[in-house]
Amino acid sequence: MTTPQTAPEISPKAQAFRDGMSRLGAAVNIVTTDGPAGRHGLTVSAVCSVTDTPPTLLVCINKSSHAHNAFVENKVLCVNVLSPAHEELSRAFARWTGDDRFARTEWHSNGTGAPVLADAAVAFDCRIVECQTRGTHTVFFCEVMATELAEGNTDGLVWFSRRFHPLLAS
Repeated sequence: MTTPQTAPEISPKAQAFRDGMSRLGAAVNIVTTDGPAGRHGLTVSAVCSVTDTPPTLLVCINKSSHAHNAFVENKVLCVNVLSPAHEELSRAFARWTGDDRFARTEWHSNGTGAPVLADAAVAFDCRIVECQTRGTHTVFFCEVMATELAEGNTDGLVWFSRRFHPLLAS
């Protein structure tokens, strides 16, 4: 059975910050993990490149997230970058917990064992090399072990002004 997540109340200053950040468009991703702490996933927009030598990216996850501790314990994750066709899947991973979300589509695993979305625009299979806590979030620094690019799937899904928007390559 799955349960919806609820957001805690925040201060006016934090709300103003969130309102401002809503105007900073970001790719929509489903970040997944699997290992001793089990299989988990959530929708994340706070992902960015750090360096290409070695290939490293960062992912920010709220410490109150149902999946946070699983990412820490499993020490692996996959950043699955979404296309416009994945909007409903993204909503499921943002609002619900539980394995039934994974049953909505096809997944496979790569070297780390983290679930890879079969038709992701791109998937970055990573091992977590460092974690830093700042305020309400943990920043996961992740070495990319494998990158899977979908053929012909170049359109993106962006979160901007609290809504999904397709980002068309053409």
